[in-house]
Amino acid sequence: MIEKIRAFLQKEIDSKHIPGAALHVSYQGEIICREAIGNRAVYPTISPMQIETVFDLASLTKVIATLPAILKLIDRGDIRLDDPVHLFLPAFSMNGKEKVTIRHLLTHTAGFPAHRQFYRENLTRNEILHRALTEPLENEPGSKVVYSDLSFITLYQLIEIITDEPFDVFINKEIFTPLEMGETTFNPTNSVECFAVTEYSEQLGDYKRGIVHDENAFAMNGISGHAGLFSTISDMSNFARMIENNGIYKGHRVLSESVLKLARQNHTPFGEEYRGLGWMLKSPKLSSCGDLFSSSAYGHTGFTGTSIWFDPEAKLHVILLTNRVHYGREPHIIRLRARLHNLIRASI
Repeated sequence: MIEKIRAFLQKEIDSKHIPGAALHVSYQGEIICREAIGNRAVYPTISPMQIETVFDLASLTKVIATLPAILKLIDRGDIRLDDPVHLFLPAFSMNGKEKVTIRHLLTHTAGFPAHRQFYRENLTRNEILHRALTEPLENEPGSKVVYSDLSFITLYQLIEIITDEPFDVFINKEIFTPLEMGETTFNPTNSVECFAVTEYSEQLGDYKRGIVHDENAFAMNGISGHAGLFSTISDMSNFARMIENNGIYKGHRVLSESVLKLARQNHTPFGEEYRGLGWMLKSPKLSSCGDLFSSSAYGHTGFTGTSIWFDPEAKLHVILLTNRVHYGREPHIIRLRARLHNLIRASI
């Protein structure tokens, strides 16, 4: 299987769909593949990918940082899913949003528009946070799934208000430290040689190395609930091990089995895009986990070319980290992910 995977990824590298990748595959509790292939940078000079390469996770931030923080608050009795958001963030009640709950934010059913380019308005971090809170809705809450970063920018603020701690401090203390995820952080300070290089920035006059790719997160000083997190394949595998072991890592309970079960249930059965709490679920069509993962599969993707998927029926999880945006924003990664997951599932 490993040779098939290497050949598959090498073909994608040769086609310049990705510069390189780090891949982790676990089956029945055993690591059956952990590979680094290709390059972490092609421009301005070629630098080989390493298994310790640090990646910009992009929207995996939503499920590696923000989601477990919210689940921890549920476990602690601080919140319930159907609490209205304005209970904690009074400014959120503006523009007809008094019906929006924490559940709506987690399932992308709050009614927010898909995206707002706040960074183009030269707003400060606090101005962006306020704009997210006061943004008018485009749909009735609970009526439609529209994937929106604004929901997770709002959750970021909610977590800080409830915990009375900076978002990154709380998550590091409650999630990353217990999981021994020492390379997982916002605004990393590693040497530039450690990073998978992302897109060229006109603003910086250089390629981004260890600087968040997402423009809104960059304008928010690198820390948000929707993007900004950096990590390695090894750290990510620690997180996946905890999720697959129902909240336990090396004998230490990080999250309850009950709350993790709740998170992977389908909370949006009314549409064709199934959503758990934070998680994407295997949907009737166009799932990034491909065709062969079971109907109980769940995971998430990141714009930079990252993804994590679990198939509990097979006790399989796959973590793919790439920096595909180093070559630009062509959507080759969409087909790549699905076909790779098909190859892996068919091979076991």
